[in-house]
Amino acid sequence: EQAVAVAGGVIGGILLFVLLGITAYLLWKKICRLFSYKKLINPVKTTNTNAIFQDQANSEIQLKSTRSRSVPFIIPPTLHGRDWIHLTNEEQVQEDGDPYMTPQPGPRSSFHSLAGAYVVGTINPDLYKFPEDKSETDFPDGNIGRLWFSIEYEQESERLLVSLIKVRKLKPPADSCSPFVKIYLLPDERSYLQSKTKRKTLNPQFDENFVFQVSSKMLLQRTLKFLVYHVDKQKKHHLLGQVIFPLKNEALTEDNKLVIWRDLEKENLEPPSEYGDIQFSLSYNDYLGRLTVVVLRARGLKLQEESPAVGVYVKVSLMNHNKFIKSKKTAALLGTPNPVYNETFSFKADQTELDTASLSLSVLQSNKGEKTLLLGRVVVGPFMYTRGKELEHWNEMISKPKELVKRWHALCHST
Repeated sequence: EQAVAVAGGVIGGILLFVLLGITAYLLWKKICRLFSYKKLINPVKTTNTNAIFQDQANSEIQLKSTRSRSVPFIIPPTLHGRDWIHLTNEEQVQEDGDPYMTPQPGPRSSFHSLAGAYVVGTINPDLYKFPEDKSETDFPDGNIGRLWFSIEYEQESERLLVSLIKVRKLKPPADSCSPFVKIYLLPDERSYLQSKTKRKTLNPQFDENFVFQVSSKMLLQRTLKFLVYHVDKQKKHHLLGQVIFPLKNEALTEDNKLVIWRDLEKENLEPPSEYGDIQFSLSYNDYLGRLTVVVLRARGLKLQEESPAVGVYVKVSLMNHNKFIKSKKTAALLGTPNPVYNETFSFKADQTELDTASLSLSVLQSNKGEKTLLLGRVVVGPFMYTRGKELEHWNEMISKPKELVKRWHALCHST
């Protein structure tokens, strides 16, 4: 019994000693926290604080004139003592002894150390901004307007969803403008969808949705056509411009809604020539020695009606001294008198060859089981081979290197 009593007393004494130790430790921690808190809230001399922030303001004003404002990247006092990359010469490290020390005069960063923290660098917010959208501010000379729209295709219902968003910077024939838009899905030019008319504005906001029913097999052979009209006081319609947008180069899915803008073009109001017309662009890069041809579209083609048309395509051939060098073809579109291609071809051509080289563009119609038929042809090149508009187009291409020069040309039927 005595041994049990002694053991109990020893255990009780140990527990009491441990309890007293824990209590003393907690009291000591509380006193330390209270002391540090009181130290932080001690009143600071007004002159020192004012000097700090006055120096900050002066430095920031001086910095604005030399570079864009940056955001400081500061190490808090609790992380002092870690291994950090050395600071640059113009950034100051605050001494740990006095957290309220007034910054010393002299060259220094625009952000100064406070309460033991110091600057290890700065972040320039301009580096993290998204690129500025200049589609509503940058308009080239001679611009007659710009149109925004979006497209999306629903596979299950086979519907093409077109959203007409807005038009900006219209150039009407009169002071006032009341625009509306007609939307076609070529090659069908007999039916169209029409927007509402916006009264007295050069920058109409439409935000209207339209639906075209078209199968997935035929989708990539179709072309959207937007015609922007102005209604005058006599209710007459005046065409202000158009946008032609082929769908074949776009990846249209239900999860991919494309928002697109295009500049308006003036429609060629002249009647088509006897065999139709073709529009294409020429460009020559004298540094790379590359001749580029962009086949845009044709109109007024005289299709052969004796047999069903399989497709209409354009063959572009490079010639030199009337010798064939190389040829390339566009995709064949189902028989339409107004096909839209928008296809680009490039040929290797040295600058010394431009006086003897020429380009031949032939519009051909392929028929099932029959020979390919020539619908029309045009040749552009130097004075050796061409005259008139074809010669002017070639010379303008040479005089404006690296620029796309676009023109319409009448087709002829000579072989």
